[in-house]
This record gives sequence, C-alpha cells and structure tokens, in this order.
Amino acid sequence: MKPIREAARLSGLSEKTIRYYEDMGLVTAARNPANGYREFSDCHIADLRFLHQAREMGFDLAACQQLLQLKNDPCRRSCDVKAMLQQHIDEIAQRVEQLQALQATLQQLADQCRGDDTSECAIIDGIASAECEHLAVSRKS
Repeated sequence: MKPIREAARLSGLSEKTIRYYEDMGLVTAARNPANGYREFSDCHIADLRFLHQAREMGFDLAACQQLLQLKNDPCRRSCDVKAMLQQHIDEIAQRVEQLQALQATLQQLADQCRGDDTSECAIIDGIASAECEHLAVSRKS
C-alpha cells in the first residue's frame, strides 16, 4: 500500500486530482486505520494511470468512469469499448470542423483589418456584428 504522494508520482496525477477522482467515485482508496490516511494498492495505481491516459485522450469523466468499469470487467465486450471510442472520434471530428470554421472566420477578420494607427478596426466591427447577429437569432428563437 502506498500513500497518496507516491500514488501521485506513480500515476502522473496530482494529489488534488486523485482526491477529486476519489470524491467522484472513480477510485476508492483504503484508509489506514491508525491515521486515516489514504492508501493505494498497485491495482489502484493501475486504475489511476488508466484514468490519466484516458483523460489525456480527451475522454470526459463520465466516459472515463465507463471505460474504467469496462477495464475492470472480465466479461466486457470489446464491441462496447469500440463503440465508445468511435463516438469519441466522431465528437473530435465535429470539434475539429468547428475549430476550422472558427479559424477561417478569425483569419478573415485579421485579413480585413489594416492594423495601422487609426481607430477603425475590422476585427472589432466584425466581432460586434457577429454579436448583433447572435442577439437577433436569440430573439427569434
């Protein structure tokens, strides 16, 4: 059994993150009866490493919890895991499209701005115009 500091070092997570994951029910550390401190087994640390890697891959906490349950389920079906991954891939592709559209809009604003010493600024005008369009759309809905 290892203290939280050692579990943090071995898992690559901060102590604060480990406590948060424990509060969220993702991991359950044993408590030392003598002092009440958290203690982590090698299995806990493996789960913490797994959570760290899943978060690095962009999975949200709910998905991480599902993946961890699947990891620890000897009766899991790989098709369930693959379906989760495919959904995540689809969500990433959608975000990439949104970011590319945002990049194009921002580049267009940057291209329209003279960037000189005058107060006239196509970027400010474009942002203000987009805000007005957003408000008009919000009022219609």
